[in-house]
Amino acid sequence: MMQRFQRLIKLKQARNGLLSYQRNFSALPYYAQCDDPQDQVLVEGRAKSRAAILNRPASLNALTIPMVARLKRLYESWEENPDIGFVLMKGSGKAFCSGSDVVSLCELLNEGKMEECKTYFQTLYKFVYLQATYLKPHVAILDGFTMGAGAGIAVPGMFRLATNKTVFAHPEAQIGFHPDAGASFYLSRLPGYLGEYLALTGDKLNGAEMIACGLASHFVLHERLDLVEERLGKLITDEATVIETSLAQYGDLVYPDKTSVLLKFETIDKCFSHDTVEEIVDALESEAADDSYNEWCKNAIGKIKEASPLSLKVTLQSIREGRFQSLDQCLAREYRMSLTGMSKQVSNDVCEGVRARLVDKDFAPKWDPPSLKEVSKDMVDSYFSPLGEFEPELELPTALREPYI
Repeated sequence: MMQRFQRLIKLKQARNGLLSYQRNFSALPYYAQCDDPQDQVLVEGRAKSRAAILNRPASLNALTIPMVARLKRLYESWEENPDIGFVLMKGSGKAFCSGSDVVSLCELLNEGKMEECKTYFQTLYKFVYLQATYLKPHVAILDGFTMGAGAGIAVPGMFRLATNKTVFAHPEAQIGFHPDAGASFYLSRLPGYLGEYLALTGDKLNGAEMIACGLASHFVLHERLDLVEERLGKLITDEATVIETSLAQYGDLVYPDKTSVLLKFETIDKCFSHDTVEEIVDALESEAADDSYNEWCKNAIGKIKEASPLSLKVTLQSIREGRFQSLDQCLAREYRMSLTGMSKQVSNDVCEGVRARLVDKDFAPKWDPPSLKEVSKDMVDSYFSPLGEFEPELELPTALREPYI
């Protein structure tokens, strides 16, 4: 452990320019030889960098237990390798990552394999923390669907490259879950009450909107991605400023269009700043009387009313608490919330939402409780309570790794 700690310190010093990495790299790319040719995470080697490619295109690169475990192992090994200057992550097909494979998680629950679900969340949240504390520059190419935990494994990184194909969303409340993988940290830090709006409605942002609100650091047209990747692949550097310059070289200047939700900040803040979900809905309904926002307010109300009432209240409290917590505190709390939600001790809304939206696709979930007024304070509080004497909390290496975000 001490040797690993010393290596991390040296790498962090190198990142700050106090030392230089050795330059005895090979100019030839290295391609990892995977035992399984259909491996869910592929590796591309470049002269001074590595790329992790999420490779489940048919499932929009939804994260499985093996994927998250492999990502964590790869990133830890790359961080300690002085011949690797920076790391890149992208997805195959039309998605970066659509989030956790909740269908598989519910199948595990139905088979009584709760321990495997715990392992998944532990590994995922530890990987998110690794991303946020990574000692080397990191580039995430958010081309296509970037949703739920898919955003969680990218947003904490240094560079987030959005495109005109990017679709960002946190639709967890609509399937009976809550925005996790660090979402309560970064959503709560968006301008005004935009985070509450996105978390409760599950509404989408495009690449230009991600740039405007700070979720993405750079924007490039999808058609120019090959040029960007070619440029990055040739870089012989570990300097963040060099990578920044290369991304900016191919970047495009974009602004949200006139229909963007970001132009409705005044109404968002007016409605979503209230203390309870019921008050938020009442405020939206009052605003719906104003013809200029009528359709938008109706859509927002409709999306909220489609979601799990319990998840809505849990999600709102999570965002509100996240605003005053560090990333590690948010992850530890989200871990408690996830285990409570998946355990079915309070409600079966997660598996019911997955069934209705992703399996049977009848879009008619039977939420329990079925209405906001029937969700008690004790139900919500149970999601935020310590796990108990015999259930260990999430442990993160906060003494060794401090987030730079």
